[in-house]
Amino acid sequence: MTDSKIIDLLFARDENALAVIEQKYGGYCRTVAMNILNDKYDAEECVNDALLAVWNKIPPNRPDDLGGYLARITRNIAVDRLRISSADKRDACVGEITKELEECLPGDKSAEDAVLSSELAAALERFFKTLSPRERDIFLSRYFSAYSLNGISDTYGISVDYARILLSRTRKKLFDFLTKEGLL
Repeated sequence: MTDSKIIDLLFARDENALAVIEQKYGGYCRTVAMNILNDKYDAEECVNDALLAVWNKIPPNRPDDLGGYLARITRNIAVDRLRISSADKRDACVGEITKELEECLPGDKSAEDAVLSSELAAALERFFKTLSPRERDIFLSRYFSAYSLNGISDTYGISVDYARILLSRTRKKLFDFLTKEGLL
């Protein structure tokens, strides 16, 4: 079933839409949550919470990309759950990913965070268009879906060292791009 038909079912408040969403996107969302939480039970709970959130947000929202919309909700729920479950300590993988991106993304240091956030989101969209599809997919696998370097290596058929180098080069490109855009 197409995403637009699923969204139409959600607008009609047909509960079958949730079963279709689970069948179509459940595995991907579990992977996103599992990469962040590293706990099968918590990952499953995040997917269930994401399905409830989609039910509550559609309508009125009508996302263009249902899979991406659901993945973002799942990711946000998983990150929130990780923060709660490890208030004083961070999961090693998420901490490592955060540290890697700190050097090329602006922090939230001023009262203009909301404006900066929307400008940053628009700049990131422009930046992703400059990357090859493979570079973009690897970058998003690491920094959105929280894949480990080994996971990226296995998924894309490249060595761990090459994945590390490719991600480093892409972060450098991002830093240069955001500097040129005046966001750093």
